[in-house]
Amino acid sequence: MSNRNSHVLDVEGLGVSFDGFKAVDGFNFYLAKNTVHVIIGPNGAGKTTVLDLICGKTRATEGSIKFKDRELLGTKEFKIVRAGIGRKFQNPSIYENLSVFENLELSHPSGRGVFGCLTFRRTPAIIEACESVAKQIGLAYKLDTEAGILSHGQKQWLEIGMILMQEPEVIMLDEPVAGMSVRERQETAALIRRISENRSVIVIEHDMEFVKEIADRVTVMHMGKVIAEGTMETVQKNEKVIEVYIGH
Repeated sequence: MSNRNSHVLDVEGLGVSFDGFKAVDGFNFYLAKNTVHVIIGPNGAGKTTVLDLICGKTRATEGSIKFKDRELLGTKEFKIVRAGIGRKFQNPSIYENLSVFENLELSHPSGRGVFGCLTFRRTPAIIEACESVAKQIGLAYKLDTEAGILSHGQKQWLEIGMILMQEPEVIMLDEPVAGMSVRERQETAALIRRISENRSVIVIEHDMEFVKEIADRVTVMHMGKVIAEGTMETVQKNEKVIEVYIGH
């Protein structure tokens, strides 16, 4: 285990049971600053459940989730977002009838809550933030485009942009390249690398070629447990990992 001070997230002994079935069991995970850490494993390994536990969507039955030494277990979902952890689910949830700019603008923290919505003003700072994020996600030339007519990949990037508007320190992405074209996958890999220059990214992914392109570190799960961790190179040579993947 590396120096704790270099971690933004420390997950230890994490577990959750559903009707006696342990979906996640004794899960340990240490997320370093400004890195891309990918969680892989066969279907049913517990990968998405781990993200649900970290973001507060599902309540853990045991263990600890510390974000910069602050215990998150039992914290409400919206408070975890405000603390600095953003989550993107598998299917993009964007406002299809609004423009790219309006989607980003709505995600700005100043628009939060009823009072925020009533007092919200399109300030130069907000315009600048929207334009800056649109540039990061490769949609600067699409600001006035209705989100509903974007390609599948562009919709995924827009949702990542909506999370970036909240300036999180950790972003969690669940299968970000599912259903994308080859070119979109390449652009998504480049986007994730850019994002990780000043924040940490957790990715769940099945596409091994894509994992090789983006991962600084890989954790392999099987039946709710961690069976291997390290660089993609070391994990690929692990006999237990080979057995699990060939077996599935």
